[in-house]
Amino acid sequence: MQEISHALDIQQQKSVTATGIDSVSSFSETQIVLTLAGSNTKLYISGSGMKITGFSKASGTFTATGNIGGAKYGGKSLKARIFR
Repeated sequence: MQEISHALDIQQQKSVTATGIDSVSSFSETQIVLTLAGSNTKLYISGSGMKITGFSKASGTFTATGNIGGAKYGGKSLKARIFR
């Protein structure tokens, strides 16, 4: 199985860009759930007033704007995954 790289970029808590995305599992103004390509792992983005501004399944890129409060990868916060 080929490994697919993933990246997450949050700019000033106002916009988010993610790569290596397979699908948008669910979305609302307060939470967006993305499925990462090459796995069933979920990326949870929380906040308020969030709107999806772009998604391309072909390139695996996703963008959204709003008040971004945080992100969890597979149910664990990114901080918890980085500092295990």
